[in-house]
Formats: sequence, structure tokens, C-alpha cells
Amino acid sequence: MNTINFEFGVYSLGERFPDAIGKVLPAQERIENIIQMAKWADEAGLDVFGVGEHHRLDFVTSSYAMILAAIARETKNIKLASSLSVISTADPVRVYEDFATLDLLSCGRTEIILGRGLYLESFSLFGVSLDDYDKLFEEKLGLFMKLQEKEVVNWHGEFRTPLRDAQIAPRPVQSKIPIWIGVGGTPGSAIRAGKLGLNMALGLLAGAPERVQHLTNLYWQAASVAGHDLSQLKVSVTGHSYLADSGEQAIREFAPCYNQYMAYGLKDRGMPFYPISAEQMMPQRAANEILAVGSAEELAEKILYQHELFGHLRFMGQFDMGNQSMARVEKAIDLLANKVAPIVHRSLNK
Repeated sequence: MNTINFEFGVYSLGERFPDAIGKVLPAQERIENIIQMAKWADEAGLDVFGVGEHHRLDFVTSSYAMILAAIARETKNIKLASSLSVISTADPVRVYEDFATLDLLSCGRTEIILGRGLYLESFSLFGVSLDDYDKLFEEKLGLFMKLQEKEVVNWHGEFRTPLRDAQIAPRPVQSKIPIWIGVGGTPGSAIRAGKLGLNMALGLLAGAPERVQHLTNLYWQAASVAGHDLSQLKVSVTGHSYLADSGEQAIREFAPCYNQYMAYGLKDRGMPFYPISAEQMMPQRAANEILAVGSAEELAEKILYQHELFGHLRFMGQFDMGNQSMARVEKAIDLLANKVAPIVHRSLNK
């Protein structure tokens, strides 16, 4: 019998939104907390830790690769990933150099999730036009993939100067840095990832998983038509998450943080948000709901339910959202590693 190696991880976007009384965590403390989370995840035996890219005063992760580099020297086994890298507005050569260096620092533990991101501040910050949204992503993704192939690269495109016998250094420990494509709800993004034979990181926030099953179906179909070996490809599911000893406790500890996080984030984007009480959120613990909040047993059941729909082999949770206390985050990481993971592994490898 072939063993199914299902992976578990956590990630942070590094937001520093005001709490219920308007207090904002200092940037230095927020970064230290992210590093501590990664250390806990590594010590607990989780598989991957991610840090997302944002370029705003209410986030601390504009230089996310540097944070991952600090984590690399504080951990031993855990894979380190972006979650995600906004390749549309970055120089792929610079991003590749950063992550190749990270791979050297971590002794070959680096991965990268490339995408377009939810926030758009990086477009004006780095002088690129939203009018070129799709073309930028396609061209820069293609260049990043080409940089993996050779040490000396020749390339030309529309949005940056050509590369002529360009020496791309350093080279990573791995022959190629594993690439994932971040996908929200856009079918074209899922199809692109499948056609290119790249892994897909599916961001799921709420609702019924059946509503997004078409995305994974499109991904697997596109990969198959393109002739890729499906056994070499992976899908991950990422999203808002929290664990406690009981499902009711998890919801009651999570709901205030969720409301604070969502209210601030949507207000900044000019969108209304209506707080959800803990009682209203309780049904989200069911296996056929996406929100990854509950007891260890409930989350394990949810992951197994989604595995049947998506065929995914990785779960990554955002446990620190909304100023959740570090003590509770540590507890949630422990439950994921020592309760959820064993249940899922046993069930998938009967």
C-alpha cells in the first residue's frame, strides 16, 4: 500500500491591526512573535511554515524573505515558504536570488507560493500598472520558472529589460525551488497552475467546500491534458484557523479575533462587515464548512472531508489573526501537530 504523506503547517500574514481598545502591537514584537510561532511549529514536528508579503503600515512583512531567513537560523526541520509572493510587482530575478539564498541558509527547506495577492498597494509602490494585471503575472511567472533551469539566462519580455548571458546566483541547495501558485476563486489561475505542472495553494475562507471543488477539478484536468505526472503535483488548502480543546471553546476564543480582523480589513477597503456572534459561528464547526475552527477531532474530520473533494495533501492554518494571544496560538499549534495530524494520517493510511 502506498503511504499518503499529508502535510500540516501554519502561516502568518504579519498584520498588526488595532485590537478591541485600539492598541497596535509594535512592529518589532510582531516580528518576534512570528519567529516564535515558527519555532513552536518546528519543535512540534509540523511540515511547513509560511510568511506572506504585504507593503503597508499595518503589516510587518514587506521584507518577508528576511523574516524567513531569520526563521531559517532558528529552526531545524520545517519547510519555509512564502504565503504568498506578489510576483506581479516584483523583479523575478531578485525574488529568485532571495529564495535561493534562503534555501542555502535553511539547508534546502525552501518553497515559494507565487500569486497576485489580495491587496493592490504594491502596484503603485513599485511603479507597475493595474492595467497590466494579468500580463504582468504571466510574464514574471514565466521568467521565474526559467531562472530555475540554468545558471546563465537569456530572456526578453515586455515589462523589464532583457537578460543577456545573465548570471543567476546563488544557486539553491535543491535542484529547483518547489513552486506553488496561489489561487483564490479564479478558474483561470487554477487552469494555469495545472497546465504549467506547478503545485496549487488554494485559499479558502468560508462557505461550503463543494462550491470551490470545480477549481481543483479544473486544476487536475489541465495538468492531465498537459501530460504532467499527477502523482508529482500537490494541492494545499489554506485559510483562517483556530483550535482549542473543545469546539465550543475554539469558537468562543476565535470569534472576537475574527470579527476584529475582518472589520478592520474590510473597512479599509470600503466594504461593510457585520459581526458574527459565537452562537452564529458554531455551525461552522461542521465537516462540510470551510472555516477551519473547532476541536482537533472536528478539524481532522473537516480535512478528511475536503481531501475526498480536492485530493489535497497539505493543510495550512492562519492561527494568529486578530491579535490572538500567543499562548493560545502555541496551544493551537500543539493540537494541530499532536492531535489533528495523527488522526488524519491514521485515516488516510489504513
